[in-house]
Amino acid sequence: MTKFIVILLSAVFINNYVLSRFLGICPFLGVSKKLDSATGMSLAVIFVMLMATAATWPIQHFLLVPNDLGYLQTIVFILVIAALVQLVEIVLKRYVPSLHKSLGVYLPLITTNCAVLGVTILNITENYTFLESMVNSLGSGLGFFLAMVMFSGVRSKIEGADIPESFKGLPVTLVAASITSLSFLGFGGVVENMFPL
Repeated sequence: MTKFIVILLSAVFINNYVLSRFLGICPFLGVSKKLDSATGMSLAVIFVMLMATAATWPIQHFLLVPNDLGYLQTIVFILVIAALVQLVEIVLKRYVPSLHKSLGVYLPLITTNCAVLGVTILNITENYTFLESMVNSLGSGLGFFLAMVMFSGVRSKIEGADIPESFKGLPVTLVAASITSLSFLGFGGVVENMFPL
């Protein structure tokens, strides 16, 4: 049980895919202007990460590896993720059209979101069991959610601030993103020392 807690907390705080590994930056910068859009995108990413892991782990271990087809891993994983994103898009368009409209082009971009692909591939390279992979995917999704919500709050404060003209727009957004990322460096080593294996 302790190992699952360490994997979960490490994925959320220490190995945060957005703020520590710098994966999934496109939706992080594009959809974090409004809290509701950031939350909706994060929930969609959590769902896709969990479903992608649930689908790709067995494919890797029961289909690709036994048949010496490991070199097809990236292609197969991207196809699985693309199918899952289409499912999410259909459901959102049907049941939550306002969220579907606010996410716009960023929803189909989950297909190429390197954070989702990164989670599925790193679960394999870290030799996680199926349950450990699912916990890591949940933690990674929650870390993505935390980063998006935090940065949405930061961006709302930036909009009301008096910023020099040369920093307005993308420059101040990137500076704020880097400072937010630095705040996660303080978690390094904390989780492992709290829960020694």
